[in-house]
Amino acid sequence: MARTSPQSPSEAAAFDLASFFPYRVRLFDRSVSASLTPVYASLFGLSVSEWRTMAVLGSHGTLSASEIVQLSGMDKVNVSRAIQGLRKTGLLRRDIDGDDRRRALLRLTERGTEAFRTLVPLVLQREAELLKGLSAQERATLFKLMDKVRSNAERLAPPA
Repeated sequence: MARTSPQSPSEAAAFDLASFFPYRVRLFDRSVSASLTPVYASLFGLSVSEWRTMAVLGSHGTLSASEIVQLSGMDKVNVSRAIQGLRKTGLLRRDIDGDDRRRALLRLTERGTEAFRTLVPLVLQREAELLKGLSAQERATLFKLMDKVRSNAERLAPPA
């Protein structure tokens, strides 16, 4: 049977949230994400979800909402809201699939593609600033370790 709580009061008292890996990952994620937000929010008024949706469509072309969910790691609700927001601002177009009338296909409009092309060099510059001071080998090691931990997490997560 899996342990769901500390076995003793001393074990619970020894728990240090600040060094707990999942907590540190969350702080890391929030900091990195917050450092990028000013780039796309100030120029185009995009939310995090809208930017991520735009980035997936800009990188992959025409997709369904479920494909965006898979590729972005976002949940269905956030993708749905992002799609609505991007459509409202004229950055995204929604068409019905000619082969499967039940399926909606999403693509960036010309305006959305221009916005994406404007943002890419800016977010890449921000990425370079985030990774500043890391050697090429350190970057490769960081990405390799991130991939290993993600793989472990996916193995441990219940099926979707």
